[in-house]
Parts: sequence; C-alpha cells; structure tokens
Amino acid sequence: MHDLRALRADPAAFDAALARRGLEPAAAALLALDEQRRAALQALQEQQARRKTLSRDIGQAKKAGADTAALEAEAIALRDGIAGLEARAAALETEIGEGLARLPNRLDPSVPDGPDETANVTLKQVGAPRAFPFTPRQHFELGEALGMMDFPTAAKLSGARFTVLRGALARLERALGQFMLDVHTGEFGYSETGVPLLVNDAAMYGTDKLPKFAEESFRTEDGRWLIPTAEVPLTASVAGEILDARRLPLRMTALSACFRSEAGSAGRDVRGMLRQHQFSKVELVSVTLPEESDAEHERMTLCAETILERLDIPYRRQLLCAGDTGFGAAKTYDLEAWLPGQGAWREISSCSNTRDFQARRMNARYRGAEGPVFVHTLNGSGLAVGRTLIAVMETYQQEDGSIAVPEALRQYMGGLARIAAQG
Repeated sequence: MHDLRALRADPAAFDAALARRGLEPAAAALLALDEQRRAALQALQEQQARRKTLSRDIGQAKKAGADTAALEAEAIALRDGIAGLEARAAALETEIGEGLARLPNRLDPSVPDGPDETANVTLKQVGAPRAFPFTPRQHFELGEALGMMDFPTAAKLSGARFTVLRGALARLERALGQFMLDVHTGEFGYSETGVPLLVNDAAMYGTDKLPKFAEESFRTEDGRWLIPTAEVPLTASVAGEILDARRLPLRMTALSACFRSEAGSAGRDVRGMLRQHQFSKVELVSVTLPEESDAEHERMTLCAETILERLDIPYRRQLLCAGDTGFGAAKTYDLEAWLPGQGAWREISSCSNTRDFQARRMNARYRGAEGPVFVHTLNGSGLAVGRTLIAVMETYQQEDGSIAVPEALRQYMGGLARIAAQG
C-alpha cells in the first residue's frame, strides 16, 4: 500500500515510479478522488457543527416557549445530509484504497530498468557447471527410471502438476527440508514456526496477494485460502501489532506445503515437478526497523546461498529488473541453480525487500521515539525444496542412473550415500 501523503507531496515522482514498471500515470485520478473525499469531510464537519448549534437553539427556543418548527425542519434536513456525506466520504475512501491497492510497490533506485527477465543483472556466480562424461538426464527421467517419481498415479489422484515420490527420493525431499531448517535456525537465528495452511482474506491482502493474485491461489468453499507460501501466515502474524523496537528484527522460518494454481502457465514446464500446484518450501521472513532492511535483505540472501553452497550446487545471484520485479517488492534477488539435465539456470530462491508496502496494508508498526512507525518486511525462499531436489538429482546423477547423496544430507538419510533402483 502507498502513502497517500507522499502522493500528494510529489505526484510526478509517484507517476515516474509507475512508469518504471510500464504502468500508466495514476496520480491525477487518485488526487481527484482525494479532493472529493476531503471536500465531503469538510462539508460533513460544517454540517455537524451546524447541527450542534441547532440543537442548542432548539433547546433554548423551547424553554422560551417559541415556535421551533423551522429549526426542527432544518435539523431533519441536516440529519439526512450528514448521513449522505458520511456515506460519500466512506465510498470515496474505499475507492481510493482500492485504487492504491492495485498499484505495485515503488522500486529501489538500484533496480535496473528493463521490460522482462532478459534485463536482469547477474551479480555473481558461485561454482561452475559440472562437465559430465555422458549426456545428463533431466530429473523426471532419472526419477521414473528409479521407480521413485510417479506422475501417472499423481494424475489419477489429483490431475496434472502433481507428483508422487517414493522410497529414497521421498526421504531425500524430507531430508532437504530438515537440513534447511537446521541451518537457518541453528546458525542464522531464525525461529522455526508451524503455520496454518489456510488463511483468511485479511492475511492474503496484508501480504499483497489480494486482490492482484486471486487467480493464482486456491480458495476453499468457506472463503479461506490455501497459502501460496508460508510468507503469508508468517508475515501476517504481526498484522495490527505495535512491536517493541528492541525485539526487532524478528526472523521466522517455516517448512510448509504451498499451493498455486499456476494460472497462465499452460505449456510451461509440463514435464516433471518444476512447476507444481503443490510443493514444499522453507520460507524466511524478517520484520525489521526501516533503516535496517537493506542490510537484512543482503543477510537473508546470503542465508539462502549458504544452503546451495553446502550442497555444492552451482548458482548465480540475479538482481531483477523493473519489469521482472514482483508486485510487492521494492528490490528482489533471485538465486538460480544450474540444472545439468536442462542445461539451464533456473530460479530456486527469490529474496525480496518489500519495505513498508506490506506493513501499511496490514498496519504493522513499532514504537518509535515520536510514535508508531511502520516496520519493513522481507521474505525469501530458503529454499524451494522441490526445486532443490531437482537440482540435487541432476547435479549428482551418475552414468548408471543412480544419484549420489550430497555429504551434507547423508546424516538425514541414515548414512545412505547413493540412491539406486531397487531389485
């Protein structure tokens, strides 16, 4: 959500920020509505003051035995007028709020201009793609050959974009999630949190998922939403709160199932488990003081990178351009892992600083020296578990179709060093 006062102060800068995202100007229309709302409120105050005066005059006239019919008629007319002005002011406030809610966050000045992912900037690369003495296979080819990745059964149960994992691959996915949680909680100070998988409209709105992304989420018949990521319940847990500044930053993490409709993705990544309706992810969320959020963004991204480094998976950090930065983010780093089977870099984590954009939507503040101040919120994947499973399978595949288990995961796999077909 945007600060209406900032829009009033510099409408040109507001429109310039929208233009960076390829959007049309919106300041003039919003300010016109704001002027109408303020005029309605001014008229309302004047009529409320007149009603107060009339009430006194009627009382005095009655005491004096004077005729009060004209005064009482005016009072009735004022009552109706006041009700109309209250309704108009409320309707205009709702219209302004809805207009602001549809507009994306302002981009950080360091975000490069550009229309789409082709303008993203590679900031660093860690590790080099492995040279295979054979043609590497994609994860679904490996998983199906092992008899541990079952797409037909998943389709029978649920339809397209679901996967059934079996045996050692199912355990490997569980091991990855446990490993990530242990690193983030034990080394980086994130507090492990179990979260609901169903949330209400307020939680989705506060974390900028509504109304923009309603089509990309699943909704239950009773009006709740399956979470698209644990970012939603973790961040919304501070909604409406005034936090003690001494408690900040709050750092929370959760391993959860996530659900996305993948609206608009027809024909993309239809083979395998790269783009699913249901997947597991370890989410990282930070709630910080405004002056600390940039440093927290760097820290969070390094935490996510540590997982890839411990697994010895080549990756690169991308600074997303204006056209590729998400709706609620002021600045985003994507981490992309190298997938040998695809011969391509694919996103495995996205770490974003939303500044006070979400905090304004959900009224999350801390006690400042001069009163409550909006916090800054950040979120990132630490990592997407399913995509990390894909990266491990393709990176550690052997010529015979088996998969070596990374050293960092063997303690979670009962010492298993290699996953091979059984029988």
